[in-house]
Amino acid sequence: MFTYYSDLKPRALVLGLVGIALVGMAALIGIPSNAQATRFHNAPETAEQKNPYAGNRQAAEVGGQLYASNCAGCHAVNAQGNGNVPALASGPTQSASGGEIFWYITMGDLNNGMPSWEKMPPEQRWQIVTFLKALGGSNAAQLKLNARQADNQDDADLPQPKAPFTAYRFEEPGKFRKITLADLPAPYVTKSAANAPQVVTRPPDAWPKAPVGFKVEQYAEGLDNPRLIRTAPNGDFFLAESSTGKIRILRGLNADHKAAQNEVFAAGLNRPFGIAFYPPGPDPQWVYVADTNSVVRFPYRNGDLKASGPAQHMADLPSGPGHWTRDVRFSPDGKTMFVSVGSGSNVDDPDTTPAEKNRADILAFNIDGSGMRVYASGIRNPVGLAIDPDTGELWCSVNERDGLGDNLVPDYITHVTPGGFYGWPWWYMGGHQDPRHAGKHPELKPKVITPDVILQPHNASLEMTFYERQQFPADYRGDIFASEHGSWNKSVRAGYEVIRVPLHHMGHATGEYEDFLTGFVVNNRSVWGRPVGVTVAHDGSLLVTDDGSNSVWRVTYTGSLSDGMPSSQ
Repeated sequence: MFTYYSDLKPRALVLGLVGIALVGMAALIGIPSNAQATRFHNAPETAEQKNPYAGNRQAAEVGGQLYASNCAGCHAVNAQGNGNVPALASGPTQSASGGEIFWYITMGDLNNGMPSWEKMPPEQRWQIVTFLKALGGSNAAQLKLNARQADNQDDADLPQPKAPFTAYRFEEPGKFRKITLADLPAPYVTKSAANAPQVVTRPPDAWPKAPVGFKVEQYAEGLDNPRLIRTAPNGDFFLAESSTGKIRILRGLNADHKAAQNEVFAAGLNRPFGIAFYPPGPDPQWVYVADTNSVVRFPYRNGDLKASGPAQHMADLPSGPGHWTRDVRFSPDGKTMFVSVGSGSNVDDPDTTPAEKNRADILAFNIDGSGMRVYASGIRNPVGLAIDPDTGELWCSVNERDGLGDNLVPDYITHVTPGGFYGWPWWYMGGHQDPRHAGKHPELKPKVITPDVILQPHNASLEMTFYERQQFPADYRGDIFASEHGSWNKSVRAGYEVIRVPLHHMGHATGEYEDFLTGFVVNNRSVWGRPVGVTVAHDGSLLVTDDGSNSVWRVTYTGSLSDGMPSSQ
């Protein structure tokens, strides 16, 4: 799956260099928790070597340069994690010995997407270890690069993917796409890529691009890892800053069309992501927040900018290594709480991996947190949940598995059938068996549900929402908007956009989707933006969080012949 070179230069290393966490698969390689409690990634006792650069500031700075060039795209510039990739500045990496980390970088784990870097000079491996361990001490220097520091790359030489698959150069607002089961290649037709993005500062001439008639403005900036965003019944925007454990509120518009108020509603949470207001309707009494290991709630009345009381624990959630995002939604009748829980690995078999119990599922609870049951299963990472306001159906946006090639397995958006099984890890996209589990569970093949909308493989589809306002043209009403964060497992970059899924005023999808908001990619090496959250404001504008530029973008319909660029650009 991987090609290695003995003369690798630091700027040319494939991301995955650090590998202390599973690159792009959001897992510490799926090792059961009892193994994690013994030794870091089951490192042998012989891994206990002394770091020759321990405490050496110059070595840490060199290691930081290597990290910035090759690792920040996945693990974030401050190593606090990015998307579903775990943090390195805290957690198991900081409690592991330097020798254990060096051993894991050296050995890798091909089955879980981490190459061995044995051929990389040992001093560079130790310099990275030194840098990572330094992050656990005093504040580390910011490592974010600017566009000029990014590799110069002539992407015109890259091949154009065969339709219906695409790449960022061919994503353009207003272009419709459709992928069917007949389009899927066989496993391993292409090698599995390791091509995570290098996040750079937004170039001066770069701006998100929307279809003709739409305008894009920067509603908020300077945020800290902005992830999911939800609109409160009174019109405020509740935003999860996951890496710092905060829920933030943005309110209103000032004269510059930016947020008029910006307040921290609650802090001290454990990687919060999902946010929901209860009871459903115009007068909520509580804000529910899905941490990575629990659901909590805060007392709330419309207009509150600060939580009026401490968090109340409602339910424990499966947690541990792997996908950490948890979304939360309520059924329209207010009787059921839905929570999405991603897998702990890429394709570990739950039959033999106890840590996967009740993961890769959408769980259902009573409102008080009791009565946990599996609502739907086999959904590798159902990051975003949404309720169709017209039909009351639950929908989800899903990150599928990696490692089978450039164009397998597609991510997807689908309505969720109660009791439905969507295939992970044994099957995918209907009756396609994952070759890594050949011969297992043939009885499940006829039960695998094909999702409604098949997306580009490795798009990393995150939050989704339904458009129920009046500002956009009438054709948009009832349609889905979803953010595509982009992934590491694609040789020619794709995603890094917001898409629209038309429901044609019928409440169901036909499988097509439209590129809606693009322009976040610099080249096949570097990106400046990564959409995460989407929500609809009371005035009908669309808000999009971006954890690449740490911004919130506001998209409005003007009806003018605009290319989506602000007039000042």
